[in-house]
Amino acid sequence: MLTAFGGMAAGMLQAAAENAETTAALLELETEAVSVQLQEDLAQLKPNVILETVQSWTPALLSFAYRLVIAALIVLIGMKVIRVIKGILKRSFERMNMDVSVSKFLLSVANAVMYALTLFIAADKIGIPSASIIALLGSAGLTVGLALQGSLANVAGGILILVTRPFAVNDYVICAGMEGTVHNIGLTYTTLITVDNKKITIPNGTISNTTIVNVTSQDKRRVDVEVGIGYSSDMKRAKEVIRRVYENHPKVLVEEGITVFVGSLADSAVMIGGRGWVKTEDYWTVLWDVTEQIKEAFDAEGIEIPFNQMDVNIRTMDAGK
Repeated sequence: MLTAFGGMAAGMLQAAAENAETTAALLELETEAVSVQLQEDLAQLKPNVILETVQSWTPALLSFAYRLVIAALIVLIGMKVIRVIKGILKRSFERMNMDVSVSKFLLSVANAVMYALTLFIAADKIGIPSASIIALLGSAGLTVGLALQGSLANVAGGILILVTRPFAVNDYVICAGMEGTVHNIGLTYTTLITVDNKKITIPNGTISNTTIVNVTSQDKRRVDVEVGIGYSSDMKRAKEVIRRVYENHPKVLVEEGITVFVGSLADSAVMIGGRGWVKTEDYWTVLWDVTEQIKEAFDAEGIEIPFNQMDVNIRTMDAGK
């Protein structure tokens, strides 16, 4: 029985050994097949194949590089041309005595337009269609415009102010309920400085839609004064006094004419007016001086200037009542 078991075990070991040899032979065959396939694949990756691929790409790469160089040259030449044109425009504006704010604005617009044209031409040379760029800018502009409607209204107002020029820097203006000397005219806001040195910033959209009074746009202004005298006072004498005050002031332009007249017959006074011309920069000085001197002259001549009076009567009552 042991002999039979030993024979069976020996048979099984021999069978296992045969199976192992068979498996090893199969693995060797598979390894050889993979090796052959790898060698074939490596053979296909010869340097000449890679060079042929690169050579097939070369015309396209050279064409793109050529277009890129042309675009760069267009940008460089365009920048130099833009600088020359800006210099010509600046000198032309100076010869025309154009306002500084207007000339700066026009130069900025011209600069932006010329740079945009240069970039469009360069992009077209590279191969980017200009129509696509314009469509993209148009869409972006529409979106920004809808989001900034109020600001764009101020920009439009600024353009109108710079083009129509109702006032300039250093003019004294009255607009939108404010008044002061124009300090700066921007594209969106205008800045005023008041006589007590306050800074007022007004949107250009508001200014372009309101009445503007330019006080200093002319070389001379008329100083108007109106004074009331009593009905019992000498009217002709009062007119002579007012005329003399105007004529004796050194800053009144006597050659422009002085007018003294009876303006109206009010309830409690005869209103007498006086008018005289002065240089614009002397307006306030002359107005204050003339007003003060008329009052002093009337007092010296005994001419009454009526004013409202209130009579107060005090009544005493007897004790016990």
